[in-house]
Amino acid sequence: MSDLVVAIKGVLTSGDVLSGTDATQRAAGVWRTDTIKAGIIVRPTTTEEVAAVMKLCHARNQHVVVHGGLTGLVHAADTAPDDVVISTERMNRIEELDTLGRTMTLQSGVPLQSIHDAAEAAGLMFPVDLGARGSCQIGGNVSTNAGGLRVIRYGMTRDNVLGLEAVLSDGTVVSSLNHMLKNNSGYDLKQLFIGSEGTLGIVTRLVLRLRTSLPARHTALVAFPEFGAVLKFLSYLDGALSGNLSAYEVMWPDFFLYQSGKVGGAAAQLGADYPFYAIVETLGADQEREAEVFEAALMRAHETGLLADALVAKSDAERASIWRIRDEVDHLFDLGQVVYFDVSLATPPMADYVAQVRASIAALPFDGRFFSFGHLGDGNLHFAVATREDIEPHRHAIEQAIYGPLEELHGSVSAEHGIGLEKQPWLGICRSETELALMRRLKHALDPKGLLNRDKIFKYDGAQAPG
Repeated sequence: MSDLVVAIKGVLTSGDVLSGTDATQRAAGVWRTDTIKAGIIVRPTTTEEVAAVMKLCHARNQHVVVHGGLTGLVHAADTAPDDVVISTERMNRIEELDTLGRTMTLQSGVPLQSIHDAAEAAGLMFPVDLGARGSCQIGGNVSTNAGGLRVIRYGMTRDNVLGLEAVLSDGTVVSSLNHMLKNNSGYDLKQLFIGSEGTLGIVTRLVLRLRTSLPARHTALVAFPEFGAVLKFLSYLDGALSGNLSAYEVMWPDFFLYQSGKVGGAAAQLGADYPFYAIVETLGADQEREAEVFEAALMRAHETGLLADALVAKSDAERASIWRIRDEVDHLFDLGQVVYFDVSLATPPMADYVAQVRASIAALPFDGRFFSFGHLGDGNLHFAVATREDIEPHRHAIEQAIYGPLEELHGSVSAEHGIGLEKQPWLGICRSETELALMRRLKHALDPKGLLNRDKIFKYDGAQAPG
């Protein structure tokens, strides 16, 4: 690989290549204790540099893995010792913020929190939001089609990307930096790269759709008497708030009670004996009027029995205290090893499904704890299994307990985290053989040698075209 290092340094302005322990001592992920296994880490600053590096790698049949903020949870950025890593950490420039057109053009290594801050300073907002906002990069959000807290109102990441620029495995640059809301001229090529987990191309630049900032924000922590009320309250609240509902985060008591014991604050003020809890939040333009509407809606729901209890945030500090319950999931690591899951399914069978999963995991021969929570407004559930034992001998059985029932329920093994290596064996539960065959054909068309993020999503042998 030494000749490749020399060649790469020759096409980079700064010659920024990490090798040896400078590369292998880096953490493999934000929440991981193992380190990167790769030959070298290349840190380009422009699309042109990425393209030049990929041309060199393509000529040598060199496998490449792209690294962003490394906040992924499905091992989509894992590397082998002979891999080249292209890190986007130095591609962190916001190039343009168009306040009239409400767009932002930027490089793929910009952290999500920086996007929020820049948009807010201009009186705008970028609605994609998730707990890892301080560490994750927009390129990673795009590659996994991240969801987060506001999907119920603003959609997934793909709904907030107008255009992008990507580098293919042979160094070809596909520049489709569209700034228009409507562009129906042929195939929407950006969609090939959004959600493809770096297997079809390396996203280097983006045009994001921004929205007008909504200063009126109202948040409440609520409790329900039973699961039917959780669903009815969602439907009721969306209508009562005239479409201003922006977040609906439901928590089973296993998760809520553990988290409330860790973060305290607002969580400790709500009773500990309810079967379901939720964080609800609205975004609007009129603080006083919408506060009255919000509290009146909660009061009516309590009077009719939909809510068992409610706590409305009266300050930014109280709002932050409520959101810490949901955001600070790293407290689960106090329990030992933690494995996260995200799935999606229709909401009516959700309570029975969770109960079935909990019972199946409880029957397994290890001492662990099970937690359930999620963006129920968009059908997305998250699970966490924590134990002080070695979880690996039980991983397949845990995955079977969670993923197995989804086939009959027509659910998905991934709502927003992607597939990576971790969920690859279970992809057939929610994708047909015809769909998988078409995915392989797309992979062969854009990366015939199979150089980009090898074996992520599905195994692909670049030596042969898929049948």
